[in-house]
Amino acid sequence: MSLDVEVRNVEKHYGDFTALQPTSLHVKNGEFLTILGPSGSGKTTLLKIISGFETPSSGDVLIGSENVTFSPPHKRGIGMVFQNYALFPHMTVYDNICFPLKMRKVSKDKMKEKALEALELVQLTKFKDRYPSQLSGGQRQRVALARAVVFDPPVLLLDEPLGALDKQLRVQMQLEIKKLQEKLKITTVSVTHDQEEALTMSTRICIINNGQIEQLGTPREIYEHPNNRFVAEFIGETNLIDAQIVGWEEEIAIIKTNKGELLRAVTLNKELKNVTIAIRPELISIVSPEEPGDNMLRVVVQDIVYLGDSSRCQVITEKGEYLKIKLSPKEIPFVREGQELMIGWEVNQGVLIH
Repeated sequence: MSLDVEVRNVEKHYGDFTALQPTSLHVKNGEFLTILGPSGSGKTTLLKIISGFETPSSGDVLIGSENVTFSPPHKRGIGMVFQNYALFPHMTVYDNICFPLKMRKVSKDKMKEKALEALELVQLTKFKDRYPSQLSGGQRQRVALARAVVFDPPVLLLDEPLGALDKQLRVQMQLEIKKLQEKLKITTVSVTHDQEEALTMSTRICIINNGQIEQLGTPREIYEHPNNRFVAEFIGETNLIDAQIVGWEEEIAIIKTNKGELLRAVTLNKELKNVTIAIRPELISIVSPEEPGDNMLRVVVQDIVYLGDSSRCQVITEKGEYLKIKLSPKEIPFVREGQELMIGWEVNQGVLIH
């Protein structure tokens, strides 16, 4: 049975250094929450406090209704997967998976039943007599997962679980872990600096920077509606255009960029004045100069980078604003460096942040 995890006003100081500012977070029963942030942001500190490997300077940690702030890791009953897997090299796959059950003094019959169930869950039954050194990176990852969930913990913690794998295997394992988590309905908290991993696997994402939460929301909310400049820059690629609001047409703001171009964007906040428009490269289209549109700019292509399924193209506007656009496979053959184009985007596609 999975449980909620709640962090209440937790802080962590190391001498004069503040690793985690007052932080509150509620991970709902059965959800997959990813703590995402750059190196040194405080994400690993927060996970260690949840797991019990660090004690907060102040605040509380609850698993279900139980306050576990000062309980050691082995008393919290959580499953944990580390980046280096932490498998016992002298033990077989089967014995590695049995280890948490032995520590809990589970009977031999029940232990065998649970271990074989876990092996089947991660599709490693035929590898049960092998040693970790005889397995691939992906297989070792599966063993670590099986060992973490074999005793039916209420919470699963993942510390950079896919960091040691190559890209292709990492993408495969993202889907496998997500499928496993959904099948077990286990409350899961993962830490990563990989944006794609967070977007692929998470029910919600908690973006952390300088020891504080910048934004908490679904992958779609985080990507399409960033709260601030840091989130907009950190998640994916985006264009950030500094501007001022100079007029209104109902819910549409008339915006003048610092380079002098006029643009339009939807916003309900009529108190905004100095703003930044965030617009994703894939939302900017090449348009015909004859077509009516809200945000149309004449540009010159500066640079094209071929990416296989698309091309990233840097352009410069007549006023000197640099923008990145994403070309579809159909557009790639018709665009070249030095070419003049008209580009544009819908009035509701640019996000205003401040």
